[in-house]
Amino acid sequence: MKRIVLIFALLAAFTSCKKTNPNYQQEASNPKFLERAQNMLTESIIHDIFAPPVSSRIYMYASVAGYEGAIHADKRFRSFVGQLNGFEKVAQPEAGLEYCYPLVSTRAFLSVGKKLTFAQELYVEFDKQIEADFRKTGMPDEVYERSVALGDSIAASVMRWAAKDNYKQTRGFRFTVTNLPGTWTPTPPAYMDAVEPYWTKVRPVALDSSAQFRAPEPSKFDLTKGSPYYKEVMDSYETVKNLTNEQRDIANFWDCNPFKMNITGHAMFATKKMSPGGHWLGIVAQISRQYNKTYVETAEALALTSLAIFDGFISCWDEKYRSIRIRPETVINASIDKTWIPVLQTPPFPEYTSGHSTISRAAAEVLTKVYGDNVAFNDSTEVPYGLPPRKFTSFIQASDEASVSRLYGGIHFRPALDEGAKQGAKVGQWLLANVKTRK
Repeated sequence: MKRIVLIFALLAAFTSCKKTNPNYQQEASNPKFLERAQNMLTESIIHDIFAPPVSSRIYMYASVAGYEGAIHADKRFRSFVGQLNGFEKVAQPEAGLEYCYPLVSTRAFLSVGKKLTFAQELYVEFDKQIEADFRKTGMPDEVYERSVALGDSIAASVMRWAAKDNYKQTRGFRFTVTNLPGTWTPTPPAYMDAVEPYWTKVRPVALDSSAQFRAPEPSKFDLTKGSPYYKEVMDSYETVKNLTNEQRDIANFWDCNPFKMNITGHAMFATKKMSPGGHWLGIVAQISRQYNKTYVETAEALALTSLAIFDGFISCWDEKYRSIRIRPETVINASIDKTWIPVLQTPPFPEYTSGHSTISRAAAEVLTKVYGDNVAFNDSTEVPYGLPPRKFTSFIQASDEASVSRLYGGIHFRPALDEGAKQGAKVGQWLLANVKTRK
């Protein structure tokens, strides 16, 4: 009997050894695991129709969690703990135990993402497949379970940090339209309420305050012919009337409207797309793949870019709801040409400064630092929406095109683009000067 038991024990040990792959750490370190998690989160955000600032918050917390899980695999990197506002503690691996840190990272990223979105059913099959793919690396069961547990613990740490950012306190408040001359009012076709009027109350991650890089006051509202403001209005008006095909393509490529309302007869339906932040994080994934970056380097780029975008929205929204500037569509239809229609649908919040200009430049500053200047790339982020890739010679060039797309689209005046880009540059540079990822 003892001999039979011994034989079974040896068979079990032999089977277990065969399943374990000595190179599983290398196979599990493929950045595609994190890229898949990023794509899944984007799909969930699109499904739930989060506004651009809210989307940036979701991406940021998930990316920070992913980064904190990844850095234990590479001693060159340092934690965000003590560097980001209010982020004072995060779960750590237990000394002397083996972990698969790409799994820890991916698990932490997804755990936070799922907690901050609603469409949980979207993750069911995805979770099964990514678990199966991690297990296919030949990872020992105890390492798998331990890594999952640490990923969940890191996610819990990040969620405790997120719970104190004042986001919940800003829910349920609406903006009161004043109807004062030159101020924002809801725009067609949906005439939606103003989006996130209290976003400046949300805690920034690196900025001292939402007003740290306050934009200069916009031109005085004055429709007298020859006034600075009148010239801005006519610039937008004439630009849209005389668009080239290339300019129209640029406007559509950078549209990034999470909720475009379409009207056909008496029927109304929405078209959903990724947000501006989602577009830039998609670029990060493409560049990381193009330059064969490691898992940890990819996590670093995603985290830094998401931090810049998040603070960029806070800085921009601070000005939007200070100046409460009227949109081109409203003033042109009322005072210049009632038949004029912008190329893009006007988003439901004030005009000055441009959100896309601000966050695009903030992201470009970070990516230029991480990957270098004059990095040529093909941006295929919008291919799933039927738009061909566009070629760029640098991140700054891409951000400049994203910015001017708002003029071509007829949804901004030129000063909102210029000042938004300046604002974004300051946000990105401040982040890089005050938050370090390398030891």
